[in-house]
Amino acid sequence: MDIKKVEEAVKVILTEMGEDINREGLIETPNRVARYFQEIGSAIVTEPPNLKVFTNEEEYDQMIVVKEIPYYSICEHHLVTFFGTVAVGYIPNGKYVGLSKVARTVDYFSRKPQVQERLTEEIADYLFKGLEPQGLIVVVKGRHFCMEARGIKKPGAETVTSAIRGDIDKQEFLQLLNTTK
Repeated sequence: MDIKKVEEAVKVILTEMGEDINREGLIETPNRVARYFQEIGSAIVTEPPNLKVFTNEEEYDQMIVVKEIPYYSICEHHLVTFFGTVAVGYIPNGKYVGLSKVARTVDYFSRKPQVQERLTEEIADYLFKGLEPQGLIVVVKGRHFCMEARGIKKPGAETVTSAIRGDIDKQEFLQLLNTTK
């Protein structure tokens, strides 16, 4: 990404808003915004994480749930932040994944202009293909600044999406999801 081009674009936006881009509080803003877009768009120019899977020597065949994985993304319609948490549940089928790889997968797919529905599907598809579990479920909760700070202006509204692959007990997942911390 050409940081200087993004900085210039931010200067144009600020100027068009009526701001003085030489004002002390705004002098570094174009660079900060450019670095933000570089970070939040990193998945566009990088490869997805390598899913390190392990042989299931324990022959564990019950559900494994990783929950409350935070994510931050950017709405592709308004280029503003949406954020929340992801929960992933799966039933191993001969192998299981290193837990950090689940979080890395969430980070990877959230780091580009995105919609929550696609984010949910991409996480589910990637983990299902790499793990080949009996079943897998992904639930994404999100708050969208495009809905909270503009337009309808409904602060605190939460959107929940899910994706299910294979054979999995949704009720068991919900019970495990709602256990206390």
